[in-house]
Amino acid sequence: MRIGFIGLGKMGLNMALNVMDKQWEVIGFDASSQARERADAATVQTVSTIEALLDSLDEQKIIFLSTPAGRITNSLVEDLLKALDKGDVIIDSGNSNFNDSLKNYQAAKEQGIHFVDCGTSGGMEGARNGACLMVGGDEEAVKIVEPFLKDLACEDGYLYSGKAGSGHYLKMVHNGIEYAMMQAIGEGFQLLEASDYSFDLEKVANVWNHGSVIEAKLMELAEQSFAQDPHLDEIKGEVDASGEAKWTIEEALSLDIPVPTIALSLFVRNQSKISDSFSNKVVASLRHGFGGHAVVKSN
Repeated sequence: MRIGFIGLGKMGLNMALNVMDKQWEVIGFDASSQARERADAATVQTVSTIEALLDSLDEQKIIFLSTPAGRITNSLVEDLLKALDKGDVIIDSGNSNFNDSLKNYQAAKEQGIHFVDCGTSGGMEGARNGACLMVGGDEEAVKIVEPFLKDLACEDGYLYSGKAGSGHYLKMVHNGIEYAMMQAIGEGFQLLEASDYSFDLEKVANVWNHGSVIEAKLMELAEQSFAQDPHLDEIKGEVDASGEAKWTIEEALSLDIPVPTIALSLFVRNQSKISDSFSNKVVASLRHGFGGHAVVKSN
């Protein structure tokens, strides 16, 4: 089974290499010629148009999207639905809003095309070596691509979560929790940095990540950040918010569910655009560590 990858950025290229290691045949496309050149250099076969991509796939076409949420992904799905046939499968592995995924699922279903929403976590390392996948869609559709998705995932890192939209709903809530966890880590290290003690923050993060109840991947990333820049002097405490926490809060409001910690973590990110703080430097470094998100350098 050939898989057509659309989007060969930080996540897409690493996921393509991941499944190629498991003997899956991948044909890739990206609108950026530089991204295609990087993929070619990494031994991923690419084509220069979506039409050429579709022509290179099997009779039942499997398209795997790793593209920015919102207009770009939704437009791609709209264009693909004009070119695909009944029984073909589109997998959206990006951070799409689950409401968009429901609309794309319904549009695909009306044409007999399968749409699978695949929440993806684990950052660039997970993409390359085994991701955490939360997969929603009709069971019939998921069964077609499940061997591929299980090979893409790490051990025990695959979940079929149920009906359409459920995969991206899970990823939305996952990212809301992630915001809150990163904020707590950032605030804790800010307190350590401001204290009268001369803590080696790299060593603190290391010991907390061995047997502690706050042992976590994020703590490992904190250790790596402090190893490179012990007091994060090169980073400005400005943190972007990519949307998922806002969607989590909006969904919580619609269900009358209180999520004060997640809400406050988003508000702190918004406030970070106004003022600088050490806790925000930590959060910015963590986002860079797992997702390659850009950091703002101190002047």
